[in-house]
Amino acid sequence: MPGTGLWRTKSVEQSILDTDEPDTKLRKNLGAWDLIVFGVSVVIGAGIFTLAARTAGDTSGPAVSLAFIIAAIACGLAALCYAEFASTVPVAGSAYTYSYATFGEFIAWIIGWDLVLEFAVAAAAVGKGWSTYLQEVLSLIGLDIPTVFPLGPLQFDWGAVLLAVVLTTLLALGTKLSARVSLVITAIKVAVVLLVIVVGAAFIKAANYTPFIPPAQGAEESGPALEQSLLSLILGGETSNFGIFGLLAGASLVFFAFIGFDVVATTAEETRNPQRDAPRGIFGSLAIVTVLYVAVAFVVTGMAKYTDLSTKPDGSRSTLATAFSLNGVDWAAAIISVGALAGLTTVVMVMLLGQIRILFAMSRDGLVPRALSKTDPKKGTPVRATVLVGAVVVVASGFFPADKLEEMVNVGTLFAFVLVSAGVIVLRKTRPDLPRGFKAPMVPLVPILAIIACVWLMLNLTALTWVRFVVWMAAGVVVYFMYGRSHSRLGRGELAEVPSGGAGGKGPNA
Repeated sequence: MPGTGLWRTKSVEQSILDTDEPDTKLRKNLGAWDLIVFGVSVVIGAGIFTLAARTAGDTSGPAVSLAFIIAAIACGLAALCYAEFASTVPVAGSAYTYSYATFGEFIAWIIGWDLVLEFAVAAAAVGKGWSTYLQEVLSLIGLDIPTVFPLGPLQFDWGAVLLAVVLTTLLALGTKLSARVSLVITAIKVAVVLLVIVVGAAFIKAANYTPFIPPAQGAEESGPALEQSLLSLILGGETSNFGIFGLLAGASLVFFAFIGFDVVATTAEETRNPQRDAPRGIFGSLAIVTVLYVAVAFVVTGMAKYTDLSTKPDGSRSTLATAFSLNGVDWAAAIISVGALAGLTTVVMVMLLGQIRILFAMSRDGLVPRALSKTDPKKGTPVRATVLVGAVVVVASGFFPADKLEEMVNVGTLFAFVLVSAGVIVLRKTRPDLPRGFKAPMVPLVPILAIIACVWLMLNLTALTWVRFVVWMAAGVVVYFMYGRSHSRLGRGELAEVPSGGAGGKGPNA
């Protein structure tokens, strides 16, 4: 067993061997197209329908399209590293599994705990956005029914709860069925996005792009110090609203819009040919959404002055529909609301899928209760893990406010990207013999650039987000020492011996 204690590592061969355990075996029924659909379906959602207009109005101005490009570059560098790992270690768990093979059990636990921020919290946050659009759609058909109502001292969001329950049931029934549903809904929302670009382009006014990067606001206008970006605070900047700091802060915020392409890596174990299809799924989905995002951001900021897209004094926030309403195109605003409802549906579904697969992988290793990794013999899905994740998202989305959740998701995801990028460098040195279906170019340069880009974006999140992140990770350390360390199957020596020829005679490319 390489390493001891906190730093014991689980070999790639051992991880692959574990995928053949009868009680925890996932069904391999996904192809490249399924992975691209999953990637596009989860990435096109909150970013297109909510973040673009809001970030333009509050943080970056018309330069929000440039902010999307900066975020896409960081994601692209990290995607190269994810693609190499997904083709080399085609096992559920994504960054968690990769960290177990490179940095050891403690770091793997930390990243698994961290990924709860990316998937479960994101599913809850987007679910609340879905509920808001549901209320808008209901009003379009004459039903003035609020989706949130007071329940004692709390606010109960029945719309978000309904979505979580339906999608949890769908995921429990099978991954392939989920992919088919995603395909239909994704086609609808891509059509809506194209409508935004084509129709909105006719209302672009060149004057709205000036100034492209608005002058920075004064400190008295931008709120408390902890609400500034950490970088701005460190360098003594007065604000992270508009100006150069606003552009960089905007890139960190719209990064939330790209979260999800790494979900493709979590489904590698369920892919028929992961060495070929996982990289295609990752790059295909990222390329498609980047083009659509930049185009939409450019059109929206051309349709309306960025000051008209800012958050109102009553707290109401702008969306894509706002830009169309300002130009009197109310029918398009209605279509966008329907498209957003469909779009956010698949975002929540694939976020749930990602969280379930992370929990499944950690359970298979014993770091969380083993019962959660048992799969249904007929459906080939981890039903218990699915129900547990669904229940957590129901509670979080039903009763907790969504404010600041996006930033928490961002810092957690960027941290995962940093570790995956560093892991590629480590595994190239420690296991140069492993068959790699895809190799990231220019290693270690590309992973180092990915790390720098992600750390840079992390520094542009607010100081308050960092405080919350540190508290969350500290709680994870406590849970590991109270349960995970003593129940680890690797630590207990419970894992089957890997045959001398590899995982049952099968290398990663078998």
